[in-house]
Amino acid sequence: MRHFGHISPAVRKDLFHQEPVEFTAASSARILAAALGATLYSPATRPSLAADVHKQAGRGVVSMVLCLEDSISDAEVADAEQNLVRQFADLDADGSELPLLFIRVRTPEQIPDLVHRLGGSARRLAGFVLPKFTEGRGTAFLDAVAQAETENGHQRLYAMPVLETPDLLHLESRVETLAGISRTVNRYRDRVLALRLGVTDFCSVYGLRRTPDMTAYDVQIVAGVIADVVNVLSRADGTGFTVTGPVWEYFRSQQRLFKPQLRRSPFLEEGAEELRTALIEHDLDGLLREIELDRANGLLGKTCIHPAHVTPVHALSVVSHEEFSDAQDILRPERGGGGVMRSAYTNKMNEVKPHRAWAERTMLRAEVFGVAKEQVGFVDLLTAGLQV
Repeated sequence: MRHFGHISPAVRKDLFHQEPVEFTAASSARILAAALGATLYSPATRPSLAADVHKQAGRGVVSMVLCLEDSISDAEVADAEQNLVRQFADLDADGSELPLLFIRVRTPEQIPDLVHRLGGSARRLAGFVLPKFTEGRGTAFLDAVAQAETENGHQRLYAMPVLETPDLLHLESRVETLAGISRTVNRYRDRVLALRLGVTDFCSVYGLRRTPDMTAYDVQIVAGVIADVVNVLSRADGTGFTVTGPVWEYFRSQQRLFKPQLRRSPFLEEGAEELRTALIEHDLDGLLREIELDRANGLLGKTCIHPAHVTPVHALSVVSHEEFSDAQDILRPERGGGGVMRSAYTNKMNEVKPHRAWAERTMLRAEVFGVAKEQVGFVDLLTAGLQV
């Protein structure tokens, strides 16, 4: 699979200076963590789950979570597990390329049990999403993932812990909670693919819910915990993990209190004013702003609950030609001693040592999401992705 692999090679050639690389579930964790992109969640109760997976793969989805936790009721768990077993058998029999598939469980005991029940179709499983992750709960979850892999002789099974508990949000317990999470995930570093943020759960602790006019970063108590998670768990010194962006809850038009956040000029330049109007009508202008703020705050990828959110996440993840040019200049071998230079676009300063970590992360993003041609912008990428 590859990002934008659902659009034709001819269109990709017109869009990309450097096309996204192909990858598989057997690719390195470094590539997979960066390539998760818009991870689409789906309740495990859906009777057409296998067909849904194929449909979303055809629309550019490269990672999905099939959920046994908060998206279904307690009474539905047993039936949902049986449904997963049936749907994985159908997916395996089909034999076609699939997105990276993860199961979000409720308890550690579900993990080896489900892998055993899946049998041979477990080879279609990339791993598990671990809810309400803390040091106290985390070890049992991660041991269960390792046990399931060993007992079934399966390919690598990854874990994606979800950070969403009140003790992470509460100021008096946050430092020790983060330290405990750090200790736990570092003991299982080779197995933890990425860390996910449960911002809806954060808001629930204080009875909050952001409106479609506001991003997670406008809710200050949420913005503070995101910053602390990145501070402790996503450092650029080789100790950090990929942390993914929070879910965007909205996908239908609501009554607006604030002016649209989506600038008109990029759409006018591309003759795409109707696209801008459609994005605003579906409350996606707020999503676009949040994606930009995710990246500015050190997050990569995003939890999604609606297929309409996938293409915007991927379009805004593509590295611009300007970013790529700056990163290349900073990482040139002859620049190893440091120094400062004017950017090739003559609009900024590139300082080699302070900007090196940014450049390395940018080149990894360029590898998995590609580099746009010089005159290609977000609107072009979004339009191409939506036309399929």
